[in-house]
Amino acid sequence: MKEYKPFKSGKVREVYDIGDSIIMVATDRISAFDHILKNKITEKGAILTQMSKFWFDLTKDIVPNHMESVDNHDMPEFFQQKQFVGNSMKCKKLTMIPMECIVRGYITGSGWTGYQTDGKICGISLPQGLQESQKLPEPLFTPSTKAELGEHDENVSFETGAAILEKTFPGKGREYASKIRDYTLALYKKCADYALHRGIIIADTKFEFGLDENGNIILGDEMLTPDSSRFWPLAGYTPGKSQPSYDKQFVRDWLKVHPDSDYLLPQEIIDKTIEKYKEAYELLCGKKWRV
Repeated sequence: MKEYKPFKSGKVREVYDIGDSIIMVATDRISAFDHILKNKITEKGAILTQMSKFWFDLTKDIVPNHMESVDNHDMPEFFQQKQFVGNSMKCKKLTMIPMECIVRGYITGSGWTGYQTDGKICGISLPQGLQESQKLPEPLFTPSTKAELGEHDENVSFETGAAILEKTFPGKGREYASKIRDYTLALYKKCADYALHRGIIIADTKFEFGLDENGNIILGDEMLTPDSSRFWPLAGYTPGKSQPSYDKQFVRDWLKVHPDSDYLLPQEIIDKTIEKYKEAYELLCGKKWRV
């Protein structure tokens, strides 16, 4: 059996080159505040992969995506080992566009902090009198740079983002920036509406895009998982305060209260976190979780 080594290791994912395609493996690692925590969250990687598959299938009418298969039998024998089952996705190779496409439907997190400071989110002026967790008049596209591991992403304006892309793709920067902005907003609107009918508010999320061999824009990375999004329960939603969540905001909140934790979570927090991930999967995908 041929063995493979990852050519890229991110905060959560390991990426393997198998020739014409890549294999993205979502590990059970969890990150917060740009640090990888010392604990692993059992089954988390499989939930991320299967949830991404669900959304990729739901939105392929808006923009094509990089998913080829999550069936390990479609992958080399090495990836049919137990540790790769359920958490691996065979994907098209892409030239990634160096921008995180963040979309905010509600005012929370760093957006709320910025609004309290100057009435803006990432330089975008908003009406006065908005409350924490309130739905925004329209979803906002607030891109950010892609940071290296251990560094912080930087929010940028659309114009700055287009200029950054122009350096990477001369003559195409603004075109690509415009297209990925439009795709981001279309994806968010469709999925947020779907999720609302399933009892979940998608407060914000991020997407990543790349180019295929023909220069077409393709949706890549993960999609609308608890790692990349803020999911709130619709039941009990009340603007004017922070909301309970199904995502890793639960972990962030615990870390804020315990700044001396050295990024080590107690077992109780690990158990509650995976419980929330599974509940989000079951609500959104409409079926019981099983690997």
